Amino acid sequence: MRRSLNRPVRTGKWSFAFYIGFFAGLLWGGLKSVEYYFHFTSLTPGFLLEPFFLHEFLVSPAGFWVGWGAFTLFSILASLLYALLMAKAKGPWFGLGYGVVWWGVIFLLIGPITGMTKWIAYMDLNTIVTELCLFVLWGLFIGYSISFEFTDERSREPQERNKDGSPEPA
Repeated sequence: MRRSLNRPVRTGKWSFAFYIGFFAGLLWGGLKSVEYYFHFTSLTPGFLLEPFFLHEFLVSPAGFWVGWGAFTLFSILASLLYALLMAKAKGPWFGLGYGVVWWGVIFLLIGPITGMTKWIAYMDLNTIVTELCLFVLWGLFIGYSISFEFTDERSREPQERNKDGSPEPA
């Protein structure tokens, strides 16, 4: 089956969101591990699993990998939710806000209630700032990647030019 030359190829929303979430989890989960290794944060890479596993397990090598996998699964779910709710949002600001909202939900609401994190008043400032920055960048990665694909953000990119200097047809 051949595709028409006049019709643009459309990206599948759900497969693309899954893909973005997977790589967001790998990339930003990896950065989370680096943050923990260099003591920028006191939260283990598997902090999302604190209510389900013993802390001693989460600081072990196996717990490290399980935690990274949990962050990747969390990122996939968050990416699918972003695609459902805000795929047509234009610009990077919605992604930044999405990361801040998730940080707030985890660190101000769900985390302290479930034992995933301490209450924010009992966390050190380095952990708070480091985690906020991570979630802002994570949200920006997810949000802007999805928005860029499903809005006309691509039209703001410089056009490819032919050898004679004229723009290439779309």
